[in-house]
Amino acid sequence: MDLDAFRTLLTPAGRGALDEAVKILADGADPVAAASAMRRGHPADLAAAALTQASLRRRAEAKFGPDAAVMYFTPHGLEQATRPEVAAHRAARIRATGTRATGIRAAGEPEGGPAVLDVCSGIGGDLVALARAGCPVHAVDLDPLTVEIARANAAALGLSSLVDVRTGDAALADPAGYGLLFADPARRGARGRTFDPMAYSPTWPVVLDLVARAPAACLKVAPGIPYEFIPEGAEAEWVSYRGEVKEAAIWTGLGPGVRRATLLPSGATLTASGAEAETGPVCRYLYEPDGAAVRAHLVGEVAALMSGRLLDPRIAYITSDRLVRTEWASCYEVTDVMPFSLKRLRAALRERRVGVVTIKKRGSAVDVERLRKDLRLSGDNSCVIVLTRIEERPFALLCRPATSTDG
Repeated sequence: MDLDAFRTLLTPAGRGALDEAVKILADGADPVAAASAMRRGHPADLAAAALTQASLRRRAEAKFGPDAAVMYFTPHGLEQATRPEVAAHRAARIRATGTRATGIRAAGEPEGGPAVLDVCSGIGGDLVALARAGCPVHAVDLDPLTVEIARANAAALGLSSLVDVRTGDAALADPAGYGLLFADPARRGARGRTFDPMAYSPTWPVVLDLVARAPAACLKVAPGIPYEFIPEGAEAEWVSYRGEVKEAAIWTGLGPGVRRATLLPSGATLTASGAEAETGPVCRYLYEPDGAAVRAHLVGEVAALMSGRLLDPRIAYITSDRLVRTEWASCYEVTDVMPFSLKRLRAALRERRVGVVTIKKRGSAVDVERLRKDLRLSGDNSCVIVLTRIEERPFALLCRPATSTDG
């Protein structure tokens, strides 16, 4: 979809075509039938644009919920856009900073959060959250189509008075006049997703130059960002949503640098305290820390919650004789511990009549899908198999979800 086709979707005729495309897809029409139906009443280009947008809205429902019904997307923009729950968490932190600076604010608009310069704004997922938190946002993006979509999304959600979106080069932006710089550099190139910050767009040196000129900043980055790319003195926060690590954010200018893990939707947060977990033998319970805590190198802090030890100093599995309910880790009761051997593991599962397994692994080179086939499971019972390494030796732990608490 090009810029002209998208602008046509914003006209009365385009909105009508989009509404029709949404209904056709909701009724279950296959792509060929849907295209034929649309072309009977609309020009081919408009029919194609409306169907593409209707399909993207359906995909977006899982991420954006009810807002998806009125928003606009591109495939890459939808993929890279922040989940609203994560964006809202970040926007709430930004609003709470109390920083103030010059920047856009509509006449008569009540005081809210700081004025934010949003570079690389994409389709506007973050600027929507910022505006809803009361932050006036000036957003720039290199791609004219993306800019038009972000502007349309702000209008569709009733936020135009707080949002100004323009085409521009992030490298040329001046963050000095704003309370905070927000940057979400593109992490996708011609060959697909990139995990190297030097291949971001704009590149990491450009991003850091913007940060150096901003009174405060929040950078959205991939969860796997190497630690050496985190600026000295910055806070690095990893965010997990319903047990899945979604992204990391680097914060500058807002206080001492710490490592932080945050769980959503609860909002629980954990910061580095210097806790170090000892290693020890397998106890009654095995804890699997949330990925945000693992990424933030806070496994020692999680282990302290249940007076636990590590099975191996380099692997994030915690063991303890205490069963402590915590959202920072999944807990399993260990029923068997054995050096890994396919023959021995298969025999143990057959003896226990296990027909369904959940296989988890850390520090193991075993191909999980190949193992699942080789086990030749048969039975009515279920089991959790944990594959790991203890002192360089591969082990298999048979477990079941913990069901009671002793505090």
